[in-house]
Amino acid sequence: MSALLPATLPLPDFAQLTPDTLKQSVLDALGVATALLDEAERPDAAANLIERLELAENQLQQCFAVLSNLNAVRNTPELRDTYNGLLPELSRFYTAQGQHQALYQRFVDAHDAPSFAQLPTARQEAIRLALRDFRLSGVALAGEQKARYAAISERLSQLSSQFSDHLLDATQAYTHPLSPQDLAGLPDSSVAMFAQLGQQRGVDQPVATLDGPSYLAILTHADSRELREALYRAYTTRAAEFGPAEQDNGPLMVEILALRAEMAQLLGFHNYAEQSLASKMAPDVDEVIRFLADLAAQAKAPAERDLAALREEGQAYGIDDLKPWDTAYLAEKLKQRRYQLSQESLKPYFPAPVVIDGLFAIAKRLYGIDIQARATSVWHDDVRYYEISEHGQVLGGFYFDLYARSDKRGGAWMSGYRSRLTTPDGLQCPVAFMVGNFAPPVGDQPAQLTHDELVTLFHEFGHGLHHLLTEIDVLPVAGIHGVAWDAVELPSQFMEFWTWEPEALALVSRHVQHQAPLPNDLLNAMLAARHFQSGMQALRQLEFSLFDLAIHRAQPAPDLAGIQQILNDLRSRYAVLPTPADNRFQNSFSHIFAGGYAAGYYSYKWAEVLASDAFDRFEQDGIFNAQTGQAFRREVLAVGGSRPAQDSFAAFRGRPPAIEALLRHQGWVDSSNLGANA
Repeated sequence: MSALLPATLPLPDFAQLTPDTLKQSVLDALGVATALLDEAERPDAAANLIERLELAENQLQQCFAVLSNLNAVRNTPELRDTYNGLLPELSRFYTAQGQHQALYQRFVDAHDAPSFAQLPTARQEAIRLALRDFRLSGVALAGEQKARYAAISERLSQLSSQFSDHLLDATQAYTHPLSPQDLAGLPDSSVAMFAQLGQQRGVDQPVATLDGPSYLAILTHADSRELREALYRAYTTRAAEFGPAEQDNGPLMVEILALRAEMAQLLGFHNYAEQSLASKMAPDVDEVIRFLADLAAQAKAPAERDLAALREEGQAYGIDDLKPWDTAYLAEKLKQRRYQLSQESLKPYFPAPVVIDGLFAIAKRLYGIDIQARATSVWHDDVRYYEISEHGQVLGGFYFDLYARSDKRGGAWMSGYRSRLTTPDGLQCPVAFMVGNFAPPVGDQPAQLTHDELVTLFHEFGHGLHHLLTEIDVLPVAGIHGVAWDAVELPSQFMEFWTWEPEALALVSRHVQHQAPLPNDLLNAMLAARHFQSGMQALRQLEFSLFDLAIHRAQPAPDLAGIQQILNDLRSRYAVLPTPADNRFQNSFSHIFAGGYAAGYYSYKWAEVLASDAFDRFEQDGIFNAQTGQAFRREVLAVGGSRPAQDSFAAFRGRPPAIEALLRHQGWVDSSNLGANA
C-alpha cells in the first residue's frame, strides 16, 4: 500500500492540542469578535463591520468546533471542564450579539437600502435571516427582560451540556460480566467483541456495556431472556432517579422546559414549540401535529400486524407475554425464518474498507466528485481524513471517526469544523467531522457493518455532502447554515435510499474473506425484508416527535410527573406494545435536551417526505443518472441556506413535495393503488 499524500487544506495538529491551548484559542477569537461588537456602538464604525464580524465569527466557530468535537469523541475530565467553562462566555457573546441594537440597525439599513436588490442572492438571504434571528434573540427586549433573556440563554447552554455529560457517565458506568451461558445465541463476532471489551477493562471474562453495538447485540441475539431484560432495563433507566443522584437528568429536564417556556413568553410566543417553528419550514405547530397524527394513523395497522407476527413467533420460544426486551430478538428470529436473513449473515459482506470505497464510488457517479484519503494529524488511530476534489480542484475535507469507544458520546452525527467562505486570503474550503459508533474491528479483522450501520453511514455522509458541496461563500447561508431545521435532514435521508438499490449495493459489498459479491439469495432476502417491522419503527419515531412537541407546548411547563404523564398518554394512544413503568426514555433523549432538535424532532419525518419524493425522481430517471444527480447537487446541496428550503426542493422536483412516495417507500401502500389505503 502506497503512503498517503499529505492533506492540502490547513488542519489542526491534534497531537499538539491541549485543553489550555484550545481554551486560549477560543478566548482569543472571542476577544476579537467582542471588540467588533464594541466598535459597532461607535458612530465612526467602519462600513465593512458586518463582513469583518463574519470573519471573526468564522474563526470563533472553528476554534470552538475543534474543542466541541474532542469533548464528544475523546471525553476527558480536563476537556469536559474546559468545554463547560467556556459555554457561559460563548452564550453571553451570542446573546449580546443577538440583542445588539446598533448592529441590528446596520442590518435594517442594509435591508432597506436601494442597493439591497443589487446584492447577490445569498447575501440578501443572509440579511433576511439575520433580521429574523435578531427578533428571535430578543433584540426588542429592554431592561430586566433583556437581562433575564441573557441569563436564560446562559443557563440553558450549561444544562444541555450537563444533560449530555450525565448520559455519557451513566452509559460508561455500566458493565455486565457475561457467563458462558449468557453467550448462548450470540454470533461469533459479538462474542469476540465482548471478549475484547473485557480485555479493555482488565477483566478475564467477556463484558457487555451500554454502548450501541454491545447493547444491540444482546437485545438482538442473546437467548437469555433474563440477560436481555437486564440490559434493556439498564439502558432505559440511564441518567434517571434509579442511579446516582449526580447523574439524574430528571431535574435538568424540568428546568430546561421551564426556561424554554419563559424564554418563549419573553419573545411574545405562546410556548416554546411556537418559537421553535418560527425558523422552520413547517407553517405552524397545529399543522405539524396533524401531519404526525395522520402519519401515525397510516402506521397503526402495519404496526399492529408487526406486533401480531412477533407474538406468534414468541410462542415458538415459550414467550407468551411479549415484552420490549423480546422484540428485537424475536424480530431477528422471524426475519431468519421468513426471509432466511439475519444481520449477522450480512455483516461479512460489508467490511468497512469496502463499504467506504463503495460509498465514495456512489458519490462520484452521482456528483462527479473524487474522494481520496490523505495523511494528517488525527485524535485517535481509528480516525481517517479524506479530501473531495473535482477536476483536480479540492472542494473540502472530512474526518471519519466511525467506531465506538469508552470515552466517546453515543450516536452518530456530522458537525462542521470549517465552512466555505471568501476571506481576504482567498476561498476557505469546508471541512467536516463525521462520527459513528459502529462495532469496532476485532483482532486483525476489519470492522464489519450491519445493514443498519450501513444506512447510518450513508445518512451522516449525506449531511456531510450538504456541508461540503456548497457553492455559497457567504458564511451564514453556506452549507447547512441557514437551512430550515426541518429540511436539514433531506440530504441525509435521501442518501439512505442507495443502501437498498442492488446496483449500489454491488459497490459497497464484498465478503471480508473470500471477496465474493453479495449473493442473489441474500440480496433478494434483504430487499424482501425491507419493510419488515416498518410500522412499529415508524410509530416509535412518531411517538417521540409528538412527545417533543407536547412537552414544549404544555402550559405551564410540565414538572417531572407531568413529563411522564404526557409520555404515558401518548403511548396509550399510539404504542402497540406497553412500556414498562420504569422506562425513562426521556432522560436520555439527547436530541431535544442536549442537541438542536427541541420542538423539532418531527424534522426527521417531515424531511422524510422530501427525501422520498426527491428519490422518486431518481427512480424514474435511473438511480445513477448523472444529469439528475447534478440537478440535486445544484438545486439542493450547492445552494445551502441561500434560499428557502421549499424553493430549493421545488427547483429540483418541479413542484411542491407530495407524500405518496413516502407511503410507498414505507411499504404501507401498493404503488399501483395508492388511493386505496391513503
